[in-house]
Amino acid sequence: MSILSAKSSLINKNETNTISESETPAYLQWYEEEITPLASDEPEPSESDNFNVYEYLYQNEPPEGVEIALSDVSDKDTIWDTQRHKTATVGDIYSYNAEFERYYERMSDCSTWLSFGFNENGMKLKNANFCRIRHCPVCQWRKSLFWKHNMYVAYDEIKEKYPTHRWVFLTLTVKNCEIGELRSTLQHMNKSWQRLIKRKEFMTVVDGWVRTTEITRPKDPADKNKKNKRICPVTGNTHAHPHFHVMLLVKPSYFGKNYLKQQEWTDLWRDVLRVDYQPIVDVRAVKPNKRKKQTEEDAVKSAVAETLKYSVKPDDLIGDGSKDANAWFFELTRQTFRLRFIASGGALKDAFKPDDKITDNDLIDTGGDEDDIGETDERRLAFTFRKDKSKYLYAPYYNQ
Repeated sequence: MSILSAKSSLINKNETNTISESETPAYLQWYEEEITPLASDEPEPSESDNFNVYEYLYQNEPPEGVEIALSDVSDKDTIWDTQRHKTATVGDIYSYNAEFERYYERMSDCSTWLSFGFNENGMKLKNANFCRIRHCPVCQWRKSLFWKHNMYVAYDEIKEKYPTHRWVFLTLTVKNCEIGELRSTLQHMNKSWQRLIKRKEFMTVVDGWVRTTEITRPKDPADKNKKNKRICPVTGNTHAHPHFHVMLLVKPSYFGKNYLKQQEWTDLWRDVLRVDYQPIVDVRAVKPNKRKKQTEEDAVKSAVAETLKYSVKPDDLIGDGSKDANAWFFELTRQTFRLRFIASGGALKDAFKPDDKITDNDLIDTGGDEDDIGETDERRLAFTFRKDKSKYLYAPYYNQ
């Protein structure tokens, strides 16, 4: 991106191309004052010019009082503001309970600074600090990106090794449980899964699988009426809805003589769960959406994204700010302590690192779109998070 392109995009962000001086943001005033206007006969520089916004930032420290946000110079990195704001909010909730004071302290220090390499194509994250707490929104987001990349790599390898195999997306649920019984429910589900993968019906058609656990806070109709609200007599908290998302690599025969209908999957899951009710099971072939003009690869990546998303949505972690919502979150933290939320087997057995083996370097280099930027040199642009503004701001003092 050239400096002129950056200037143009910044103007567009303010939804006008004619901004009065009083309305012009300080960072944009700086650009306008520093960039020499083109002479009438001087050709406009092209996107391939060596001079670019990142180089300019590195070489020219902004005047005092001028704040340049990460989102001002890199659209793709705007998500950092969103995720870090959520981390600050979740951390603040932990601060309300002395039991989780250490979590609050660690999350307060998480991703407080980001260091980017750069070239004319953009910026690439090179260094950052992470807390790696399970329910930190920033760390969950980076883990999800890391796991998705691992799955895409595995997918490319599987296409070569199993060219005629296909993918099936499976969701397995159980009845909502009291939040105070979540740990035992998850352990029961894990044991049930182990029984399932040993069943002849499963082993005959499945050559590989990846399974993740998601927990949501159900929107109980009784919540609208506090008198009828179902309360756990032990913890005083409400319910949780744990379920599995699974991607299955199946043999071609699955869609022929060995096909399993949805009811058969439901019966299988009920049998291994050893329950007296019909659990909700959803199973569907992963195939391109014609309306969206998807390719086969697009369809698989969409299923990967659904499988490897957050284990708990940030909105469920944060809740509505009420005492009950916070109590639910505290109990969720206790109940899920050191449990594994991702597992794989068969052809995908070694595709993923366990939670406790993931490093800061893994969360920095997630293998995503930043790889398209290309190589960068040793110079670094630094940005630090300002909680009062919910933004990352350029911090040239920490540049390298």
